[in-house]
Amino acid sequence: MNFSKRTEWHTPVNALTRARQSKTARGLSTLDLTETNPTAVGLDYPIEEIRSILAEGTSAPYEPRAAGLASAREALADAMSTNGSSVSPDDLILTASTSEAYSFLFKLLADPGDAVLTASPGYPLFDHLASLESIELHRFPLELDVRWSLHADVAAAQMTDRTRAVAVVHPNNPTGSFLLQDELDSLSELCAAYDAALISDEVFLDYGFEIDSRRAGTAADRIDVLSFSLGGLSKSAGLPHLKLGWIRVGGKAEERRRAIAALELIADSFLSVSTPVQRALPGLLKIAPLLRAQIRERISINLRELRSTLGPLPHVRVLEPEGGWSAVIQIPRLASDEEMALELLERTGVLVHPGYFFDFSSEGFFVISLLPEPGTFAEGTRLLAEYLKRE
Repeated sequence: MNFSKRTEWHTPVNALTRARQSKTARGLSTLDLTETNPTAVGLDYPIEEIRSILAEGTSAPYEPRAAGLASAREALADAMSTNGSSVSPDDLILTASTSEAYSFLFKLLADPGDAVLTASPGYPLFDHLASLESIELHRFPLELDVRWSLHADVAAAQMTDRTRAVAVVHPNNPTGSFLLQDELDSLSELCAAYDAALISDEVFLDYGFEIDSRRAGTAADRIDVLSFSLGGLSKSAGLPHLKLGWIRVGGKAEERRRAIAALELIADSFLSVSTPVQRALPGLLKIAPLLRAQIRERISINLRELRSTLGPLPHVRVLEPEGGWSAVIQIPRLASDEEMALELLERTGVLVHPGYFFDFSSEGFFVISLLPEPGTFAEGTRLLAEYLKRE
């Protein structure tokens, strides 16, 4: 039987995964500097409190609501209404994940053969999500100088009359670069000129490192272009296993209402968000700041360690992230990123991501997570430094 072209991906197990599996089969351990699962890195979760919050939600009756339960959206809107910004629960759509949010938005905005434009380096899952909706994914490069910058004229060169949306990650994964206000303004003007929507993935928005007055806020605050800001418990509360994301819709009132009505129709066809997690959301949002504080502290400790260990090395550059959970390391181009990552793993047992995983435009980049347990991270970066010294 022939399956649909949506699933015709060429997805063999990559060489790095095979190498790690081989080491495991030989009884050899790996120092994993790619771990981004917050539940797997030794954080102190208030288990009993979470269990109690979820138990209350589990006993609630099933009340299917396409946009999400009013009580959950009201609690979320209240949590999001900070720094003088008032968020309406009527502008929120709950989803089972950020990936599902993308799926809903691609269904809303694009027909088969239409395109979505996004930046690279960027989120590896975009290609699969676009393929599942039978749309094309086009890319434009971020430019690296003192920081990673977005230039709207570079993006404009990739726009066509079938570009239905521009999707950005704010801050970017993996570069950790935030959009600046003038970059967001220019991008919004570009979207308006092509009658395209703006999608802003803001799952890491709570994890900025330094205050920067030039930094853009949430895209859904805009009224000049139809915009969608995405978030979820996975990053904002370090609770990926509870499976709750959201879309906040912005733009002109009439267009915003039309978009919300259409999103409700899409969501009503799936009703994928569980009632217990929606009932539990007010309580989960109350403990989220405590979990975010732990994650911020972990990131801070590991980033200091990374700077201290790799900073003195010649020909190696830690590309300072402005936020998020990852760091990019620029390395000498002595071989392909994959070849160097494989050699690093075999020699030292340290696992990093080669840059091509994130669609870097050239060789010479490793990507690591800032979440691992500090002892693991320190030992991994020490061995990484020794490997790079030899190179």
